Amino acid sequence: MRSARFRRTRRAGAVALVSALTLTALAACGTSSSDNNDGGSEGSGSSDPSAPLDPKTKVTITIDCMPPAAKAAELKEWKEDVAEFNKTYPNVTIEGRSTPGQCLEPPRFTAMLKAKSQPDVFYTYFTDLAQVLDNDGAADITAYVNDKSVPALKDIDPNVLGSLKHDDKLYGLPTSNYTMGLLINRKLFEQAGLDPDSPPRTWEEVRAAAKKIAGLGKGTAGFGEYSAGNTGGWHFTAQMYSLGGDIVDASGKKAAFNNELGKQVAENLHAMRWEDDSMGKTQLLKWGDLQKQIATDKLGMFLAAPDDIAYMVQQLGAKYENFGMGPIPGGKNTLAGGNNYMIKQGISGDKIKAAVAWLNFKNLTVGKGQFDWARAKADGLPVGVPQPNFWLNESKTKDDAARAEHATMPVANFKTFMDNPVAGKAEPPKAQEIYKVLDNVMSGVLTNKDADVDKLLSTAEAQVNQVLANQ
Repeated sequence: MRSARFRRTRRAGAVALVSALTLTALAACGTSSSDNNDGGSEGSGSSDPSAPLDPKTKVTITIDCMPPAAKAAELKEWKEDVAEFNKTYPNVTIEGRSTPGQCLEPPRFTAMLKAKSQPDVFYTYFTDLAQVLDNDGAADITAYVNDKSVPALKDIDPNVLGSLKHDDKLYGLPTSNYTMGLLINRKLFEQAGLDPDSPPRTWEEVRAAAKKIAGLGKGTAGFGEYSAGNTGGWHFTAQMYSLGGDIVDASGKKAAFNNELGKQVAENLHAMRWEDDSMGKTQLLKWGDLQKQIATDKLGMFLAAPDDIAYMVQQLGAKYENFGMGPIPGGKNTLAGGNNYMIKQGISGDKIKAAVAWLNFKNLTVGKGQFDWARAKADGLPVGVPQPNFWLNESKTKDDAARAEHATMPVANFKTFMDNPVAGKAEPPKAQEIYKVLDNVMSGVLTNKDADVDKLLSTAEAQVNQVLANQ
């Protein structure tokens, strides 16, 4: 869905006025200063979409998710990248948009698409593709993306690019990706006599470890789960995947979780909550709650993406050395997701070329932009989190080496996660609507000692089938 990602609450905010180099502020978030007519002297480049952008081409493009002033280091780097980009493309003006907090929230995003008011280059989650295409929001950029415009194209994980394709047409370029694993509090593991370098690899081992950690007392929970704000359904999906199950069948038209695997997930959580008392008494948790608990040594482990660690250090004051990570228990599959940028349908070919050139420089070049790890370290930003990492081949070798060289955290703590990759599996269609339904299964087993698991799953199945029927 986090980095980008759906995990975090998308919050709308006021647009921050920024004027630096070629940065130009816009008056309001979600409105566009550019239309489909370039006007003036813009649009003088080659009409061949496969040809790279002519450095003499003059265009202005608006771009989502410029860091807000509150993120001083990230904003500094954005400005530096614009200046560096303009050394090659001096006539491309970047108009950056900024919101405090996350870039988008679902209602505003939907309204923006319907009003056709998205920026020329707009931020989405992998799961947003269907909604964007339903609203004719994104340009088909297949002809514009090749080994000349994106030299490292061959080294981008095809599964990541596949998340941005429909009918073999490409509609976006990735910014980050993630797969879920088991995030642990190393301090609590050691106190409970567990090995933090060997996190549980099965759900039976999770249950046993959770009991030991909860046995430390003082309100400590061994294992935590979400059950509100669509995050419960998101994690129910992850647990189903980990056991080899599905949420929706291959046809995409029928629910596939009301079975023995679905029952196993629900009954195991119910037993941990009520028989073992290893999940804490506070429930109906959503994204952010478990992070606070584990960051304050009140939670032993939960399912998460690696970049949760950077969030907890930067935002919650935790220490990198207190966390470790292993692959998702069960290990059959893991839920995968990520973030990307799409390009607005209807803008000129030269603007599309300029957008691809910027995204290539900022997000898709090893050693540059977001992958300039030496700069990130110097600016006090996290280096060493295993993901985003969508690189293969030579690009992966170079990027991994640079991450290790400039790491600001003990990367050995994530070795089990990195050395035991689990195949990622995309989120189901109509993901957020389905997650909302499955929240009821999670909240049911975690808040009701007498929960009827069969009834919860049966009711959710009927509701998900209705969601799928309305596609």
